[in-house]
Amino acid sequence: MTRTGSAVKLLGLALVILVGGCASGGPKKYEAVFYPEPPELPRIQFLTSFTEASDVQPGKSWFELFITGEKEARLRPDKPYGTAVHQGRIFVCDTNSTVVFFDLGKKTYGTLEGAVGLGKLRQPLNISIDRDGNKYVADPVRSDIAVYDRNDAFVRSLNAPERWKPVDVAVFEDGVYVVDMKNALVHVFDRRNGAYLRKFGQSETAEGSLRLPANIAFDKDGYLYLSDTGRFQIVKMDRDGNIRGTFGQLGTSTGYFARPRGVAVDRAGRVYAVDAAFDNVQIFTAEKRMLMYFGKAGVKPGDLFLPASVTIDYDNVDYFRKFADPKFEIEHLIFVTSQFGERLVNVYGFGKEKGKTYPTEAELLERLMERMKIEKEKQEKEDGTASGEKK
Repeated sequence: MTRTGSAVKLLGLALVILVGGCASGGPKKYEAVFYPEPPELPRIQFLTSFTEASDVQPGKSWFELFITGEKEARLRPDKPYGTAVHQGRIFVCDTNSTVVFFDLGKKTYGTLEGAVGLGKLRQPLNISIDRDGNKYVADPVRSDIAVYDRNDAFVRSLNAPERWKPVDVAVFEDGVYVVDMKNALVHVFDRRNGAYLRKFGQSETAEGSLRLPANIAFDKDGYLYLSDTGRFQIVKMDRDGNIRGTFGQLGTSTGYFARPRGVAVDRAGRVYAVDAAFDNVQIFTAEKRMLMYFGKAGVKPGDLFLPASVTIDYDNVDYFRKFADPKFEIEHLIFVTSQFGERLVNVYGFGKEKGKTYPTEAELLERLMERMKIEKEKQEKEDGTASGEKK
């Protein structure tokens, strides 16, 4: 073989390695996972997940790393909790560090620039973003709400007039509503200037009071929904602090709670409630009736590992259509964080199978109750058999 021929072959091999080793980046596409499972008609599909920088931005190719001898760092949140989605950016509170984001449009991963100096975060737990792009981060170690503007610059801190533990925050119109777990209260601030306005959450009766509130969300009509880990319920309140209803109670069956965490409400009034003990998200109708649930403990796509928060988004559906089954039409997105595992920010699509006639919510509830009855009878039978064997 001539030297020229050898050189050509080596060049060809190098090109093959270069092309084959290019890093594409971007979220992974999985085989379709639906909820409820077949043969029921699907309402939710697991679409993809975000865990590290390479899930959104191209990294260095294998060939580049081979030539330079470098090792590519795995940039990722260490222990995620709250999320918010705004203008194509998925913000994630890393409770062991700062707020990070995945930018879908620019295909970049970064940290909140203003979270330095006076704006440095110590344990960011939850984040909310208002209509102007201002960001509000609940940090119980800082013992305040850190506020950043639309350009991510630190603006101010919101502080209550008493010792408190701010664990979540939500914005409605010109009010900033903060969950205080220490005092079982909701504190209200003026969105425009940060002035303290009022507080509520305690009444003369235990039934009318919060006990250990953790997370908060608003519906389109301005009602608050709080996950209360002391009551083992989702509590619906008006903005004057009056309880207007509750969801669930302590238990291990469908519709019950053990460790309620994140809560969200979609435009139809459906309430989504995370339970860290069950590793799932339960969905209730606006009338407080259990509708369905999705997620479970495990390591497969769609499974959850100590889930923390749930966020509803309507603005980025087009970006995620490519991950959906061609027959499944997405209406809105559901983001659920797992605090551990290989899929930290899980993205689901809520929708319907094209060309199918779906049962009404009343019919779905009837089917759910029938399934629950069968499961209960099965469990009672198994418990009875086990008891008989012990005797």
